[in-house]
Amino acid sequence: MITITDLLKANKATIVDVRTPSEFMGGHVVGSINIPLNEIPSRLDEFKNMQNIVLCCASGGRSFQASMFLKQQGIDCMDAGSWLNVNNLKNN
Repeated sequence: MITITDLLKANKATIVDVRTPSEFMGGHVVGSINIPLNEIPSRLDEFKNMQNIVLCCASGGRSFQASMFLKQQGIDCMDAGSWLNVNNLKNN
């Protein structure tokens, strides 16, 4: 089974940061996409075109909510928790 770390190390993940735009502007994983949690229901088509979706936020709460919602919609994704954790996994 492919892990989040495997995808990040191979640069094969689509990293989606579900924090607010202002939080995202304050720091984020290079190459990540900002789709705030509250916008996900209206932006499902974007997710349907993504592969290897890895979700992150500030502490893991919102990325968990996003992953549960997306999975209910039939979209495969993984919750990676904090964007700082994702950044660390990707760059170390």
